[in-house]
Amino acid sequence: MAESFSSTISTTAAEAPFILSLDIGTSSVRALLFDRHARHIEGTLVRATYPLRTATDGTAETDADAVLNALCHCLDTLTAQHAHLLKHVAAVGACTLAATIVGLDEHQRPLTPLFIYADTRPAADVETLRQTLPEQETFQRTGCPFHTAYFPARLLWLRRTAPHLAARVRTWATIDAYLMARFFGELRVSLSNASWLGILNRHTLTWDTPLLAALDLAPHALPTLTDADNPLHGLREPWAQRWPHLRSVPWLPPIGDGAAANIGSGCTSPAHVALTVGTSSALRFMTTTPPETLPWGLWCYRVTRRHALIGGALSEGGNILDWARRTFALNSADVQSILETRPADGHGLTILPFWAGERSPGWRADARATIHGLTLAHTPADIVQAILEAIAYRWAAIFDRCAPFLAHNASVIGSGGALQHLPAWAAIAADVLERPVGLPHPIETSARGVALLALDTLGALTLDAAPPLPLARRYHPRPEQSERYRQARQRQYRLDEQLHARVV
Repeated sequence: MAESFSSTISTTAAEAPFILSLDIGTSSVRALLFDRHARHIEGTLVRATYPLRTATDGTAETDADAVLNALCHCLDTLTAQHAHLLKHVAAVGACTLAATIVGLDEHQRPLTPLFIYADTRPAADVETLRQTLPEQETFQRTGCPFHTAYFPARLLWLRRTAPHLAARVRTWATIDAYLMARFFGELRVSLSNASWLGILNRHTLTWDTPLLAALDLAPHALPTLTDADNPLHGLREPWAQRWPHLRSVPWLPPIGDGAAANIGSGCTSPAHVALTVGTSSALRFMTTTPPETLPWGLWCYRVTRRHALIGGALSEGGNILDWARRTFALNSADVQSILETRPADGHGLTILPFWAGERSPGWRADARATIHGLTLAHTPADIVQAILEAIAYRWAAIFDRCAPFLAHNASVIGSGGALQHLPAWAAIAADVLERPVGLPHPIETSARGVALLALDTLGALTLDAAPPLPLARRYHPRPEQSERYRQARQRQYRLDEQLHARVV
């Protein structure tokens, strides 16, 4: 049964102080206002898009100034439409897509495109790193394996393929560091977004000296590290005149979008695990006591200096759902019906769902999808069901690695458009994970997380005492289905082991 809950509040009933929350994603920016109880103020959501360039060679990039222009459009619109509300804004917070990098010149202007985590062109450079550096030692220090999503491989790739361009770069910046430099003249990056680069020492919370030395990368070529409780003040011109109500309020250093999603979902301790399924998917939890030794297959990022974010991510999520619907000419209702009416693992297929390579837990960018056991008797419904179940098995592989650090009765909170539009997938997740899975009412989860962290920083509330996020639905594991899925997971494991000769 749905719990009584309102995730929004009218402009007349909203209680100050307000937080302006900025959510900078893969291809769009959202700006919206929240009140002191982290309720979205109705009518204040503004969105602007920017182009993402992709290509079959693995390209995934945009331009830093395109992101800046989209953000400015959102702030211009809010100023024009809601100036009376902006007067009550006590802080500006933000989250951004993580693992971004852009090369800047001596005037802090872009020389390179803004590369995002999904760009896989440095695949050969990942192998170079593995041949020249001790990956396990580096992984234990940084919490990140060698992978195309992270900066070390990106840096080697750019030096190899565009050496003259790479040599002109004076500073490497994440998108949040670049935006704050434009607004305030200071090139600073939060510990959160710095941790997603793969070069931050997770123990000392400083740039990792051995790795920087191996990369021939000087610390002054990187932004200054900062944290959420060290906001920026005093917008530069022309921004101060353009947004007068925001010129003097504190702007918190932006955090990674995954960290914000955990906070916004109420998953701020090992008692609650966030399962986010958007274009891709991730399963992660927050803790103030990260393990000294991190299990291979996970990563460890930061939310703040106090809170670590541990988990894993897949390249597959809603993107594979969209692929299946296009390929088999199905709509969302068709897929929901398939998952609701068919027996668990009733098709006999075994799938390795690596349509876009493997991230967690095996970190094999060259892995490709496999469908095993296909016969003339199988139907599109069989294949679609098997694909979505197979992705859930990969979530379980991540969950198993997280389990030693979780509360005994830890529950899972699902979010993201793919789960919200296909709740039967959440039911499968509950059966596969053998844990309850809750789905909150639809809400801008990451933006809410930004607002909660800002309110915590202001002292208006604490994350531990944040307003709960009641659930619209809760799914409990069904023993018979769970048993079938345990056997199916073993089939997937064996197939992966046979094809790749590597334990995952």
